[in-house]
Amino acid sequence: MPTGQPIEIDVAPNEVGAADRPLEQPLGRSPHVFVKYAPPKPTEVFDTYWKFAFERQAIFFRRAMGEPWPWTIDPILAEYKFTNVYRASDRVSQFLIRHVIYDRVRGPDELVFRILLFKIFNRVDTWKRLEGRCGDVSHVSYRFPDYNDELTRAITAGAPIYSAAYIMPAAPTPDAGPSRKHTTHLKLIERMLADRLPERLVEAKSMQESFMLLRSYPSIGNFLAYQLVTDLNYSTLTNFSEFEFVIPGPGARDGLRKCFATFGDLSEPDVIRWTADRQEQEFERLGMTFQTLWGRRLQLIDCQNLFCEVDKYSRVKHPTIQGFSGRTRIKQRFSPSRESVDPWYPPKWNLNTGSWPGKC
Repeated sequence: MPTGQPIEIDVAPNEVGAADRPLEQPLGRSPHVFVKYAPPKPTEVFDTYWKFAFERQAIFFRRAMGEPWPWTIDPILAEYKFTNVYRASDRVSQFLIRHVIYDRVRGPDELVFRILLFKIFNRVDTWKRLEGRCGDVSHVSYRFPDYNDELTRAITAGAPIYSAAYIMPAAPTPDAGPSRKHTTHLKLIERMLADRLPERLVEAKSMQESFMLLRSYPSIGNFLAYQLVTDLNYSTLTNFSEFEFVIPGPGARDGLRKCFATFGDLSEPDVIRWTADRQEQEFERLGMTFQTLWGRRLQLIDCQNLFCEVDKYSRVKHPTIQGFSGRTRIKQRFSPSRESVDPWYPPKWNLNTGSWPGKC
């Protein structure tokens, strides 16, 4: 048994490695026991992780309060584009929550259809294009030729229909032969609804079980299934804790390698949980008062995303510290938008009573 400090951990920790490696064991948390372990060994980038989170969240609040640009004196944050600290605060997530999920009361079939259709493309312009052609995006009124033709027209006109946030591989269609990628994805959603996926998600006892349902479909890997189950959990369909489990994506795995010289006896997901559990302690250690979302702590999904963003940030801040990918540049530069920030969150979180101007 390695020496170290006592910690309450799982008997069988989650050992997911590569983002899309098939799972050999469930992701659930096993019965707890107290053992000793070798803890992770942070690098200097681990301090940067918390400093980045502090300043990026401060930028979010400055914008929401209507303060004029520039919102930071950090030269890297001022020059390059980074996602929000809380995943649900990002522009695309905000559109999903406000306009796709909570535009009106909808049943499970409609929620699953709309959330999956939006998130597979993950692009607001694509959603608006479909609304313009088909009216209310609804499983009841859905007709494959209308949706497929509109997306084909967009591609023909040179308009992007997928987000560049993450790679969305085509779904195999062995019975239909070669097809455009968007066609395979429409057929995949049809298959999910035909399989009674909405009903099975409602019956799921845990986020892990919901994750495994999504993971069972072709082209849905570990990381994408984790993203989709998080989006579905914004709705009334499920109500799982975002502290239940986590899957690190490729960018987060790079960030983890930069923040830690060694993981000790912990797996990548357990290091993310270790980080999330220490958030108040780490901010206090660095003398920072972090602005949460009205008491909502950083969740595992947020800490996972932060590792991805710090991977990018450290390419400039810590250029000599390398991750898996070896990337040295940040591609997207920041361009200030005149669009106002008026965030709105799933009502079950009880956060929609903020005090800044324009906040409902």
